[in-house]
Amino acid sequence: MTPTGVTANAYNHSPEQHPNFILGNFQILFWLLFRPTVWRNHLSRIFHTLDIDSNRTNRLLSELYIQRLLVVPLLVNITLGLVLWKLGNSADNIPVSVAWAVAWTVWWRVGFILIELGKKRSLTLLLEWILAWGVPVLVMAPYLLLGGVSMALIRLVAFVFFGRFTWSWFFGVTFSALILLLLTVISRIILGVPVLFVPQSLLFLGVGVTIDLWRPVLLYPFVTLWNILLYLLDKQRKDNKTILRWHSAFWDELQVIPLYGLDKHLLLVLKRNPVEGKAAINYLTTSYQHWAAETAQIELDARSLQGCADVEAIREAHCSLVTGELNSEISPLLRIFSRISEDVDAALNQASTYNQRLLLRDVADKLNLQLQNFARSSDKYTVRFYPIIKSWREIVINYIDELTKINELRQEIDSPYITGNPLTLEQEIFTGRDDIGLRIEQLLLDRRRPPLLLYGQRRMGKTSLLNNIGKLLPSNIIPMFVDLQGAPSSANDHAGFLYNLARDMEKSAKKQGVILPSLAREVLKSDPFTYFYEWLDKVEQALEQNTALLALDEFEVLDNAIAKGRFDGQDVLGMLRHLIQHRPRFKVLLAGSHTIEEYQRWASYLINVQVVHISYLKEAEARQLIECPVKDFTLRYEPNAVERVLQFTRCHPFLVQLLCAEIIVLKNEQDPSIRRLATLADVEAAIPEALQSGGFFFADIQNNQVDATGQAILRFIAAQGEGTIVSRQTLLQQFADADITFKLLLQRELIEEVDDGYRFQVELIRRWFI
Repeated sequence: MTPTGVTANAYNHSPEQHPNFILGNFQILFWLLFRPTVWRNHLSRIFHTLDIDSNRTNRLLSELYIQRLLVVPLLVNITLGLVLWKLGNSADNIPVSVAWAVAWTVWWRVGFILIELGKKRSLTLLLEWILAWGVPVLVMAPYLLLGGVSMALIRLVAFVFFGRFTWSWFFGVTFSALILLLLTVISRIILGVPVLFVPQSLLFLGVGVTIDLWRPVLLYPFVTLWNILLYLLDKQRKDNKTILRWHSAFWDELQVIPLYGLDKHLLLVLKRNPVEGKAAINYLTTSYQHWAAETAQIELDARSLQGCADVEAIREAHCSLVTGELNSEISPLLRIFSRISEDVDAALNQASTYNQRLLLRDVADKLNLQLQNFARSSDKYTVRFYPIIKSWREIVINYIDELTKINELRQEIDSPYITGNPLTLEQEIFTGRDDIGLRIEQLLLDRRRPPLLLYGQRRMGKTSLLNNIGKLLPSNIIPMFVDLQGAPSSANDHAGFLYNLARDMEKSAKKQGVILPSLAREVLKSDPFTYFYEWLDKVEQALEQNTALLALDEFEVLDNAIAKGRFDGQDVLGMLRHLIQHRPRFKVLLAGSHTIEEYQRWASYLINVQVVHISYLKEAEARQLIECPVKDFTLRYEPNAVERVLQFTRCHPFLVQLLCAEIIVLKNEQDPSIRRLATLADVEAAIPEALQSGGFFFADIQNNQVDATGQAILRFIAAQGEGTIVSRQTLLQQFADADITFKLLLQRELIEEVDDGYRFQVELIRRWFI
């Protein structure tokens, strides 16, 4: 279909036939010779919309018969007859030979229609085929052999154009040879007619079979001059209209030689009429001239990247980059720019200028590294993109300086707190968890090699710990973090799952300075697990004396994918069990908010799982997170203000950051003279804002972690006031037969048992249920 804004029938493989009958016939012949894809689509459009038996008087079908059974055979055979006459053949025999060749071609073409119709093959057409066979044999028997040569030439040429060296081409060659042999026998032995085979026919046969090879070479000088003329005419135009559609790349799809200047013409059109230029590139992508589409797209991307004048433009650049469409040497370069653009976007999405500067500094470091790599390369594409990456680095560094100056001018407090996403390796705010790191290290040294489960409630810091676990473990343990909420569990088959698993392991190990071998997705298609095990052999070699810690976060998501039938549980979990039992260089750590006992499917494969419980921070760790989360933190707290934060959050890592972030927002709105000191009143004032901005956390507890009875119990306890212990007897009077619910609330760490009653563990959560 032709895109909107582009001339009708341009840049597509299914143009409409010319309405004029004579011109339409010549158009059919042109498609046959120069655009076989269009010819095939034309046939499909007719055959797939008509019932051959009931629509025999349809105009389209009638035209097709006339074009295929009369016009094309006449044109081809008359041309052949003129050539034979010019070569000295008898003028008396040529008309008869041509007439017979036309009749013979009619028979063959009806047969070819039957082949193309497939399921729509009809008895009526079969009878026509048989009748058409008898006519040339009975009437023109003396000229069978010459007609056979003509027929063979015509069919071979047609099959080359139609089938493009597929089974139909082979069928055409084989069947033509058999017919020639049969006719020779009939002519010599049965009928006693002398053989009329002429030496020139062999030449024509060879010319017909190899026409795709010599025609592009023969026409190349002429089409080159034509294309240059079109480019010069387009260059002189002042409007946004172009004549690119007349370029030979769009009407001769069999031209295999690169067409000179096509890439320049595409760039000219892209600048003048982007819609038409994009349509032309899309058309060429699957043609022999795809090199021009790639070259034009690369230059287009380079110009787009070069036009990024500020960080806002850089953050949007990855949305328009075509990193997946072009399978060429430029793809790695484009992926570098795409990842940098995504990193800048992630940095600018941070709520505080402090975190924006922190992440942008990391981007600047990456740009410096890439700039050094580009400077050492002499590749033509790297040279083209070198000024661009240099410009991006200057833009990012200048923006960091601007943020610093703005912050100093406003005397605002930088907020280092991150409440939306897990803490990454680059973010220094990660605090504590030394005891958990020591526990994991001890279990990893266990000779029994048990699988580990990092278990804790949501937002308790599991993913942040896994992102930073390399800081807590010896250097010979290489963490390989895999987020099962991402690509691995969203794959459609085992090959996709294992490919994404291997890719995430490779990326994570690279951050630790270990380069793993890559695993191609295509390799996994035939026998995914066998090839994955072979890849693991290579990984063990790359590890040398190190140990790999495969950390699989959110294992419940993978279980959900197995339950839906996307993966086979025996294969996937069997692979993990094999990894644990037979590969001592690998340790497996699962992380989730459920125990293995809640997932019996996993319990039967992962024996002797050791649970590492992650819960609240220690008080000293929480105090550090409040008072000195990062170096040179400018906000100070009154002692009672710190105590109040601890009371509200109970050292819950997410809630500490949530409340402290809202305190900083509140302080930045105050007069600079009192901005740098947080008081008890400031903490109390920040509570409503924390409940609102952290609503997604509290709503998840209310809607996803407890049922209706649990919600009623939580509201009843919350209504009793801060720190109030509600007796078990009172609760059972209000909520009879709720023992299972109480166990669930205790497991979710929402309430705790005190003496003979219950109370909320965290005051801030209680405030939500009031």
